[in-house]
Amino acid sequence: MTDTLRKIISQNRAGTPVAIPSVCSAHPDVLRASLTFAQRRDRHIVIESTSNQVNQDGGYTGITPEGFIRYVHDIADRANVDRDRIIFGGDHLGPQAWRNLPAEAAMEKARVLVRDYVRAGFGKIHLDCSEGCAGETAQLTDSETAARSADLAKVCAQESDRLLFVVGTEVPPPGGARADEDDDIPPTDAAAAAATLKTHIDTFGDLAPLIGGLVVQPGVEFGPTDVHHLPMSRDPGFLRALVDHPTVCLEAHSTDYQRPRAFKRLAELGFAFQKVGPALTFAYRQAAYSLDALRQPTGVLRATMEELMLSNPKSWQGHYHGDTKCVYRQRHFGLADRIRYYWPQPKAQAAVARLMADTPNVLNEASVRAAFGTTTLERAEELSGSHAQRLIDAQIELALEPYFIEETS
Repeated sequence: MTDTLRKIISQNRAGTPVAIPSVCSAHPDVLRASLTFAQRRDRHIVIESTSNQVNQDGGYTGITPEGFIRYVHDIADRANVDRDRIIFGGDHLGPQAWRNLPAEAAMEKARVLVRDYVRAGFGKIHLDCSEGCAGETAQLTDSETAARSADLAKVCAQESDRLLFVVGTEVPPPGGARADEDDDIPPTDAAAAAATLKTHIDTFGDLAPLIGGLVVQPGVEFGPTDVHHLPMSRDPGFLRALVDHPTVCLEAHSTDYQRPRAFKRLAELGFAFQKVGPALTFAYRQAAYSLDALRQPTGVLRATMEELMLSNPKSWQGHYHGDTKCVYRQRHFGLADRIRYYWPQPKAQAAVARLMADTPNVLNEASVRAAFGTTTLERAEELSGSHAQRLIDAQIELALEPYFIEETS
């Protein structure tokens, strides 16, 4: 499957504005809608999990790397999606989940992590050792990061030689990246990006040819209530920084909620890998809440989710700020979509199941037109499943659609 990624890199670096979406989500509706959309478009798609989300200890989803691939394959099989079009990626693999430990103890956990990912069948491996462990500085130098990443790359290579490594990182602090005095998200300095890549290539040695991606910040970000849109006319000069590395492309994180035309522009700038996650679960929540309001204006599902979020605020506290009403809106409608961490809980799943059982009694053309836009209704007509499920899937598809960038005649 990494051959497909390398072909996309080759086309992009040759000047064709192509890119592949990397869906980072464990939500079953998001995965099913994304996979079936790729099937209809006859395209490949990357499905990713993070080191905090999926690891040998279960992560916050309770799923191991092997279990995650089995989980996605089961969804694909039930949806009649070809498994061969799915490329599995590991995101921010390194010691992050264990940074409270001393460096060597955290790295030992990271070695088990990457070994399990590769053994399970993940081929796109983003190695990120940029953050310090117990007693270290918050951010490590390029040389320290590259040394630890090369250590993990060797572990991966013992399990497979058909890998594609992504290096570098542009992870915003909690609450979003820091804007400058002009409320702009500064892009990564092109010279710094070139230096990061060179350090990794030099340190990886014989494994350097397996490096196919470099994460940099193009100047996009979103927070709980605002989106920093890509400056369409700006060129940070990343391709000039990659001129000596024709088999390496750029990877963009936090591209959620960008305007549709931004994704082709990112591809023109060298971003053949474009990640999306919260925008898709946001679309799911948006559709589910719309159906909920048709059933009962006060929102039975919303009340359930509010109860769950208040009883265990760990996943949203520190991310949302303001007065009581403002924080309430962010919990339920914020672009950061921290509500996504609560959908797997049994009480939430039961509430969604009741919603899906109730909706046939409240859905008619007049009510649906009042709750969903024409574009969503037209897309839903192309899909299969119950009326409610088609509406949910259509909403997710429309959020994902701009990421499928291909050459046009």
